[in-house]
Amino acid sequence: MSNLKKIIYNCKQATFLIEKKSFGRISFKEMIELRIHLYGCSFCRLYKKQSRVINEMVQELFRSSIKEDIKLDDGFKKELQERIEEELNKN
Repeated sequence: MSNLKKIIYNCKQATFLIEKKSFGRISFKEMIELRIHLYGCSFCRLYKKQSRVINEMVQELFRSSIKEDIKLDDGFKKELQERIEEELNKN
C-alpha cells in the first residue's frame, strides 16, 4: 500500500493526531498527513469538531469548579451508574 493510501484510509492515526494537536504541537509531516486525511474523511472532520467542543467544555468545567464547589446529587449519580452498568452488560 502506498504512503498516500495509508494516510487517506487511516482514521485511527488521524484521530490520534487530532488529539495530539489539541494538547501540543505536531510535526509538519503530521500536519500535512492530517490535512490530507481530513480533506477526504467526513467522519474524522466530525470527530475533530466534537473533540474540540468536549475539550472546551471540560476546560470550562474545571475553571468554574475552582470558583465553586460543584457536586452531583445522589439521584443523578445513581442513575448514571445504572446506565453505565446497563451499557456494560450489553457487551
